[in-house]
Amino acid sequence: MSDMITADLVDLDLSAETKEAAARALAERMVTLGRVTDLEGFLADVAAREAQMPTGLDGGIGIPHCRSEHVTEPTLGFGRSAAGIDFGAADGPADLIFLIAAPAGADDAHLTILSSLARQLMNTEFTDALRSVGDAAAAAALIRGEEPEAATAEGTTEGAEGATEDSVAASVAASADAATGDTADASDGNRPFRIVAVTSCPTGIAHTYMAAESLENAGREAGVEVVVETQGSAGFTRLDPNVIAAADGVIFAHDLPVREKDRFAGKPTVDVGVKAGINRAAELIAEVRGKAERGEVTAAARPGTPVERAGEPGEGYGTKLRKWLMSGVSYMVPFVAAGGLLIALGFAIGGYEINKAPSVMDHFVWTQADSWGALFFQIGGVAFNFLVPVLAGYIAYGMADRPGLVPGFVGGSISLTINAGFLGGLASGLIAGAVVMGIQRVRIPASLRGIMPVVVIPLISSAIVGFLMFVVIGKPIASAQEGMTDWLNGLTGTNAILLGMLLGLMMCFDLGGPVNKVAYTFATAGIAVANPSDSAMKIMAAVMAAGMVPPLAMALATTVRGKLFTQTERENGKAAWVLGASFISEGAIPFAAADPLRVIPSSMVGGAVTGALTMAFDATLRAPHGGIFVVPLIGNPFLYLIAIAAGVCVTAALVVVLKSLRKPAAGAVAPEVTPVPTETKQAVAA
Repeated sequence: MSDMITADLVDLDLSAETKEAAARALAERMVTLGRVTDLEGFLADVAAREAQMPTGLDGGIGIPHCRSEHVTEPTLGFGRSAAGIDFGAADGPADLIFLIAAPAGADDAHLTILSSLARQLMNTEFTDALRSVGDAAAAAALIRGEEPEAATAEGTTEGAEGATEDSVAASVAASADAATGDTADASDGNRPFRIVAVTSCPTGIAHTYMAAESLENAGREAGVEVVVETQGSAGFTRLDPNVIAAADGVIFAHDLPVREKDRFAGKPTVDVGVKAGINRAAELIAEVRGKAERGEVTAAARPGTPVERAGEPGEGYGTKLRKWLMSGVSYMVPFVAAGGLLIALGFAIGGYEINKAPSVMDHFVWTQADSWGALFFQIGGVAFNFLVPVLAGYIAYGMADRPGLVPGFVGGSISLTINAGFLGGLASGLIAGAVVMGIQRVRIPASLRGIMPVVVIPLISSAIVGFLMFVVIGKPIASAQEGMTDWLNGLTGTNAILLGMLLGLMMCFDLGGPVNKVAYTFATAGIAVANPSDSAMKIMAAVMAAGMVPPLAMALATTVRGKLFTQTERENGKAAWVLGASFISEGAIPFAAADPLRVIPSSMVGGAVTGALTMAFDATLRAPHGGIFVVPLIGNPFLYLIAIAAGVCVTAALVVVLKSLRKPAAGAVAPEVTPVPTETKQAVAA
């Protein structure tokens, strides 16, 4: 850890009074050393992580941390406060503050070292030594697990020298003992009670490993075997199935979904947040032992399709239908984004006549821009050809699991062949899933079950779906698709403006949810061809413009009337500028979650205004994503930006007015909001 913390990153007389000031003081040291490139950007990332869950721990410890693109190398800062700083711990202020700065792509080796430090914070000898150490160099050496050359306090090095290595070795030994069966056989009534646990936190750097260490320590004190699977940023190693099978109970201490949770089904289980694993480890062990004595176990792993396993028991067909359709859409959207942006890039480089260029296999000149434009356009066209098959295939997958993929893809490809398009993809996906579900209910002799998923189901289901699409329903669907296309091409004047308003309302209703995705999918389906119609491009322009309004409006509102928002909301507002400009509607979710009755209606009004104006201005767009970064590909770009600005101003004004009319109770504290995690934004943006 010598490259992570030095004496220059230690402040033994930290004078900050708030957690924000403490983070700033330590971060400034990182900036001075060139380990943080943008102080304000990094502090915003720290604040966003803090908003998800306070980082104060019992025992006087504060451990703010985050991943940030503004960090050049993994860095650790340490501060000691005489007065104490409130980091949200139940037992009061923290006097030991560790600021962990991890790059966005930190390697596993560094994260493993940081996890070792997190475990050591559960060692009272280690923390006592830090409280008594007399100079910065000695403190840095203690944290690195080295013997300090000079320490003013007697006994500073006792219990700290090699502490990190000892802790990790003990943890590994405990896990190895349980995994290899060094303890008594399960049939031995004198064997210790055995617990398997999973820990995880949003960042996966500190709390994940601190909870693991706390549970292991509490287990040793109680005479209980505890083996922990840490699902942190450095990845995770699955517990041996034999260890899980031999366990008497399970503890989940997590703030992220437990990966492969079905492995632990059918056992007494305690399910809590990660901080409970740190602060109440002994109580959790006692609780799971009590459940085992009473015979309380979790339900066995739920069978069924991916949609059924992710849902709740007893869901109606309407709910399931929506989830089946959304399953297809969610897998289709990345193809839309990649293919559409490649086509847009082809137009930007080679001009709008690039769609008439010959195949790049026959003609490609490395030094000609037109050849590169044709290349990008043709790659994008290939990606677009997957849209309908992927949509159909994953609708069927949501209904019938993997056996539904083959007939779903076949049906989707037939839809393209017969010009049934997007509607054909929806129909063929639902038909494929239903056919496979029907076949799976037929009783099959045991001798044939092995070949069912590989040969019989794909063969029969593909034949049925193909027959229905080619002979029975394909032509009517193709006619309906053609009629809808003709209707869209005929939209002018008032009708087009009303459609723009409707699409704007849908885009801003649930900010990335099902209604938003319906409008977005409707728009992208229209431009998912080599030569989209003018009306289809107008619809795409209206949808993207309206989707940019909510986050940009929240950013503007927090700028002009910051007093109406909490500190966390103001920090989120800074990020919302970028998210909105990038067409990521989810950037407004933290605001909508905190105040839905004011934010959502205001966003819908602004979205409707923008959608209507883009239609009235005849703005067009060939790219399905990109926000302001694809402005060169927009028809009437100046008027398009005016439409967005108008919607943003309307929404921001409504939010400010509605929040100004609110009369909070005396002494009430504005609620904190939870920002959207970065990996989710990226996933939804894709």
